[in-house]
Amino acid sequence: MIVLTGARIFDGETFREDHALVIEGERIAAIVPCAEEPRGPVRDLGGGLLAPGFIDVQVNGGGGVLFNDDPTPEGIAAIAAAHRAYGTVGLLPTLVTDAREVMEAAIAATREARRRTPAVLGVHLEGPFLDPRRKGAHELKYIREITPGDIEMIAAADCGAVMLTLAPNRVGAEDVAELAQRGVLVSLGHSEAGYAEARAAVEAGARAFTHLFNAMSAPLGREPGMVGAALDLADTFVGIIADGHHVHAANLRIAFGAKRRDRFMLITDAMPPAAGGPDHFDLQGRRVTRADGYLRLDDGTLAGSVLTMDQAVRYAVTVAGLDLGTALAMASRVPAAFLRRDHELGRIAAGYLASLVHLDDDLRVRDTWIEGRSTSDGSSREHLASV
Repeated sequence: MIVLTGARIFDGETFREDHALVIEGERIAAIVPCAEEPRGPVRDLGGGLLAPGFIDVQVNGGGGVLFNDDPTPEGIAAIAAAHRAYGTVGLLPTLVTDAREVMEAAIAATREARRRTPAVLGVHLEGPFLDPRRKGAHELKYIREITPGDIEMIAAADCGAVMLTLAPNRVGAEDVAELAQRGVLVSLGHSEAGYAEARAAVEAGARAFTHLFNAMSAPLGREPGMVGAALDLADTFVGIIADGHHVHAANLRIAFGAKRRDRFMLITDAMPPAAGGPDHFDLQGRRVTRADGYLRLDDGTLAGSVLTMDQAVRYAVTVAGLDLGTALAMASRVPAAFLRRDHELGRIAAGYLASLVHLDDDLRVRDTWIEGRSTSDGSSREHLASV
């Protein structure tokens, strides 16, 4: 057992002053007033804020590693370790559109990685069943139609949460329904689909929209498009990249005002330069460069981001004008609900996993815990060494 004191606590909904957090093993035992602090080893955090750790459902890479190039348990572990330094305690390594054999390798690697580190919550397959007209930085030669074999491969992945981004005008409602019924978290994106096509996919079981505003049809007076569908369909989750480059701050504020906020997920869409990586990398033979805080191909196309989750939270608060509790929930409790893990992640409460982030007064990361293991006490380093 360890008792954490000296920091304000955000439990996922409420800020608590003068309380201590009791951790036993991998889980939270209790939040108690400091006056009732139980006996046991005490760690004084020296101020700041203790909050549920960040969960990122779209992480292509980080720390110099790209999942597509290194679809192995070791590659996933390196990405997870890089982002952990910025508050991410759970993630979906994300594979952009690629050949079938790379998809198979990514699924197998995720399955094995989940046995080795609890930070890996599943996998996100972003493509290849996309609309070429909205491909973004995805390689056209790998975009293709879905087949029964693809559905079986994805639905039988057995590697935790399986998120699949697809274009609803390229994948029929019947296939969406089968995927959803078999537990796949279908998300809509990279598509020129109209409102009716997006709504039909949601009614068939699609659960979310991938990086709102980016690589999707925009609203017009008589056609709401994918963006309009994402904002109008109240129960769907929405991922959004809050970095000041992918989405204008005014559009962020419009979106947050148009839809229930407990459906927005802050995501990074991070690439290898994020979380301490280099300024250049190759994406399937194409050069990607960091310049002015964002990534682009030589033709100017945005190619993921250099964002980390703590930066996304700060941007949501300081630029988009969200209150801190809402922004923190969008980085933790909401993605936990999307992944159907909100019974044990995204809150600080008795029985929940002790996966936490300690932030200073400027919302910069001081420490993280993943299932009770802190980066600062050496136990997490021993744990990662086994990966």
